[in-house]
Amino acid sequence: MSSAIMASDHPSENGAEGDDEREEDGDEEEEEEPRLKYQRLGGNVPSLLSTGAASSIAIAERMVALGTHDGTVHILDFQGNQVKKFAAHTAAINDLCFDVEGEYIGSCSDDGSVVINGLFSEERLKFEYHRPTKTIALDPDYSRKSSRRFVAGGLAGQLFLNTKNWLGYNKQVLHDGEGSIHAAKWRTSLIAWANDAGVKVYDMANSQCITFIERARGSPCPELLLPHLVWQDDTILVIGWGTSVMVAAIRTNPPHRASGIQKNMSVSNTKYVDIVASFQTNYRISGIAPYGDALVILAYIPEEHNGEKKFNSTIPSCLGTAQRPEVHIVTWKNEELATEALPVHGYEHYKAKDYVLVHAPFAGSSYAGGQWAAGDEPLYYIISPKDVVIARPRDAEDHISWLLQHGWHEKALAAVEAGQGRTELLDEVGSRYLDHLIVVRKYAEAASLCPKLLRGSASAWERWVFHFAHLRQLPVLVPYMPTENPRLRDTVYEVALVALATNPSFHQLLLSTIKSWPATLYSTSAVISAIEPQLNTSSMTDSLKEALAELYIMGTQNEKAFSLYSDLMKPEIFDFVEKHSLHDAIHDKVVQLMILDSKRAVSLLIQHRDMVSPSEVVGQLLHARQKCDTRFFLHLYLHSLFDIDSEVGKEFHDLQVELYADYEPQMLLPFLHSSHHYKLEKAYEICVRKDLLREQAFILARMGNAKRALAVYINKLEDMVEAVDYVSAQHDDDLWEELVKHCLRKPEMVGMLLEHTVGNLDPLYIVGMVPSGLEIPRLRDHLVKIITNYRTETSLRHGCNDILKADCINLLIKYYKEARHAIYLGSIEEETRGKRVNEASAPTIERATNKRMLVVKSRTRGNGRCCLCFDPFSIQHVNVVVFFCCHAYHVPCLQAGSDSVGSASQSDDDNDDDGGSRMRCLLCTTASG
Repeated sequence: MSSAIMASDHPSENGAEGDDEREEDGDEEEEEEPRLKYQRLGGNVPSLLSTGAASSIAIAERMVALGTHDGTVHILDFQGNQVKKFAAHTAAINDLCFDVEGEYIGSCSDDGSVVINGLFSEERLKFEYHRPTKTIALDPDYSRKSSRRFVAGGLAGQLFLNTKNWLGYNKQVLHDGEGSIHAAKWRTSLIAWANDAGVKVYDMANSQCITFIERARGSPCPELLLPHLVWQDDTILVIGWGTSVMVAAIRTNPPHRASGIQKNMSVSNTKYVDIVASFQTNYRISGIAPYGDALVILAYIPEEHNGEKKFNSTIPSCLGTAQRPEVHIVTWKNEELATEALPVHGYEHYKAKDYVLVHAPFAGSSYAGGQWAAGDEPLYYIISPKDVVIARPRDAEDHISWLLQHGWHEKALAAVEAGQGRTELLDEVGSRYLDHLIVVRKYAEAASLCPKLLRGSASAWERWVFHFAHLRQLPVLVPYMPTENPRLRDTVYEVALVALATNPSFHQLLLSTIKSWPATLYSTSAVISAIEPQLNTSSMTDSLKEALAELYIMGTQNEKAFSLYSDLMKPEIFDFVEKHSLHDAIHDKVVQLMILDSKRAVSLLIQHRDMVSPSEVVGQLLHARQKCDTRFFLHLYLHSLFDIDSEVGKEFHDLQVELYADYEPQMLLPFLHSSHHYKLEKAYEICVRKDLLREQAFILARMGNAKRALAVYINKLEDMVEAVDYVSAQHDDDLWEELVKHCLRKPEMVGMLLEHTVGNLDPLYIVGMVPSGLEIPRLRDHLVKIITNYRTETSLRHGCNDILKADCINLLIKYYKEARHAIYLGSIEEETRGKRVNEASAPTIERATNKRMLVVKSRTRGNGRCCLCFDPFSIQHVNVVVFFCCHAYHVPCLQAGSDSVGSASQSDDDNDDDGGSRMRCLLCTTASG
């Protein structure tokens, strides 16, 4: 059961007690949301009821009529403000009724009178019946028709129909003889009334009573529990009497026997009644009204007797023992939809007939599934002697408010997001939801909802950021803070970052936040100032260092950032150095760079060895405190340095010998060959310690101890090829004898010596030195190979000599043919033809002529004269031909001479394979002929 708390300007007379009664046990089922909301009618009503008591009420489309026990009719607006009042009666008003237009109000009273007042005129009619009148019903068209009809009845037991005619009002008795008339309702042409026997419906159109519905058996007498009639529409009549509810449907043509209880006394040919619903309640009915396709019932709960509520007693309730009245919303099948208790002032002292429930006229066409369109919902007025309560269906905003009151903030938020209620509610619901989550310490959930609830409000965001900071829970909100739309103040972002920096568990979040937030959002110097004091403390973590490095970069403090990156061993430090040209900053970071990536570090250090000297690098690596193989890093560096420039790190070549021996022995011998800056004795000791034999032999040879070097090749390496190569390179005959002596000590070496000294040492000499009787393994095979090799070598030599002779002959023939060819030298006139002859060019031509004469004289034997005409070449300006034999001729002279000797040289020309020029030196050709 849900209890509704109504708004009122006055405190409840039984507030404390009511609150106690509304307390619910924690073990009860979840409270259901009420269907209606309640509000006490304000305005002048509280002051009116403070001195009087309400007895009846009627509702029109534009006003409310309230009747009191002192006989006054108060006309109110819907806010409770009094518009008019009529001192109509001298006793309590039992019933009020408006016409449809709301222009007339009729009232009846225990003083036996009926009064009809015009609301917009001075018209006033009063009718005396001399017995207490309990009900009145105006013709709905009272203001529009001249007949001015109404019905009234009471304790006289007669229902009077009053009609105006030209003589005055005519009083007609519609019904009598069945006890007092307790209620009457007029709708269109139908009048329904209730007497002691039951309910009757009269059709004014046919002037016939169309039905009689008997009072339920066992129900209390009407004096204790009044019957309640209400027309739901033009054809549906709802009856509530005692604990019984019936719904009657007015049917027309032809009669149709529907299921249900039907009792007709006089059935019209055109209309009849079906009881379409009927059920019993476990409470007494103090009022009934339609609610869409359901019913609203005002329930009176009598006193409890032996733990059970008495409903059928005909004895009046004892004063001060009644329960709080309840509003029940039920279907026509008595299915309970909602039950809501009303904290009415002084309810303990009231009887069932002290309450009245009426509803305002409404269309009800928008009702669907318990929801109403705005402005189309019904209004219910519930009165008790000291209260007037307005009940109306709850709308979406009421639903949301109820959810919030009961702590269902998530459902309230979902309702707002679904479009229920005003958009402005989202801010209120969101704020209350966040407050609730904070109270129950669900900080992470509250933070995750902030983007949806706070949206684009910068002020709201800032308020909640500082609130989370006050609660020391700001780190959970930081991931959701906006960086644009809206953009917050710089201080807000700085507070968030500092909050993350103070707690080591959030340092990783700080790093990701700094990387994701634009640097323009906050002052990097402020955040740096908050973080720097934590350096070299226990709270400093790698993530905080990296975050600080990122801040340094944003503030262009790249050297500080590099220092942190090197401590963090970040792989991107090499790109960072190149990007920002921080080569000067790597002086004291050699070891860290080597540990991080030795290959890139070596390349970087060698590339910038002018900034970081080799001695500085070697010194840092030799004295490194880190637990790493710094000697290996040193070897990599010195090896790469030696490959680039063998003279730069020459002072470390002694150390390099040891490093090669430890890490790359195969590279030591080439290094020994290339370097001349190491100590031979120390290098030799290292090679002996490491058992590096070839290196020992090389160092011994460089030290001048050739015999010991040879002994290493022979005795330790047993490599005859290397021994022979070594001896051959020394060009020392004594060393050859030493080699032979060493080999004679090992018979197996003699054969190898014979095989590998061919071309260097006479094998017969070696054989002659072999002692008699010395057994040499595989001597025959070695001798056969020597002889075979000798024959092969001899054959190769003969072939080479033949090839050499043939090449010499071919080259001589080619030389001879080339010598017979002439060289054509153009005349000076041809060289200067086409040039402009002027004073400026004359010296140039003269110089060219002199130069040409010098060339001709240097190439000819005739001192610059033709060998036929003996004229100097400078006299005749004609072309000159010079032969390889240094004889020179004028071209005309040579052509004339060639004709005379043409027959003699014809045979030679025919044998000229080159197909070249047929010109021949006349002197040489004649001499050869």
